[in-house]
Amino acid sequence: MTQPTHTHRTLGGGYVEIQQYQGTGPLAGQWLVAYTDLIKGIDSVTTQTDWTTHWRELRPDDCAVCYGTGRDHIKGNPDKPCGGCYGLGRVRKDGETPLDLWALSDVAQRIIIELEGDLQEFQEAMAVPGVRELVERERQQRIEDSIAQKEQEWAAGLGFGPGGQRYTGD
Repeated sequence: MTQPTHTHRTLGGGYVEIQQYQGTGPLAGQWLVAYTDLIKGIDSVTTQTDWTTHWRELRPDDCAVCYGTGRDHIKGNPDKPCGGCYGLGRVRKDGETPLDLWALSDVAQRIIIELEGDLQEFQEAMAVPGVRELVERERQQRIEDSIAQKEQEWAAGLGFGPGGQRYTGD
C-alpha cells in the first residue's frame, strides 16, 4: 500500500501527490496538482492554490490513524476523538502511539510549546507599526463584502413578486 504524503486540513484522510503540471486550454497559465485519495482510491486534479490552501504535508509525528485531525474517521463519527492519538492528532516523535498518560502528556507539551512559539511570532508581527490597522481594515472590508453578497443573494432568491422575484423596492 502507498503511504500518504498529504492530508486534508479539515476533513483528514490520506492523499498522495502524483505530480504538478501546467494547465492547457481553459486552464492555461494555472498550475494543477494530480493526487490520489487513498481511502476512496480515486485520482483527482485540483489547482495549486486550492491544493496549498486545503491540503497539508504530513509531519512525521502525525497520527497514522486520523492523519493529524484528531477525529475518528473510521467509525464515521466526527464528534469522537481518535483512539490512536486520543484526539491530539499527534503521536510521539518516533511515530508510535503514546501508551500511557506520561507519554501522552509529553506529546501535549510539545504541541503547547509549538503553539506558544506561533503566538509569539503573531504578537511580534502585530507589534509592527501599521499592521494592526491593515488587519482591521481588511477584516472590515470582508464583513462589508459578505453583507453585500448575502443581500444580493437574497434579492435574487425566490419570492412572491413578478417572475418569482422578491419585492425589493418601494
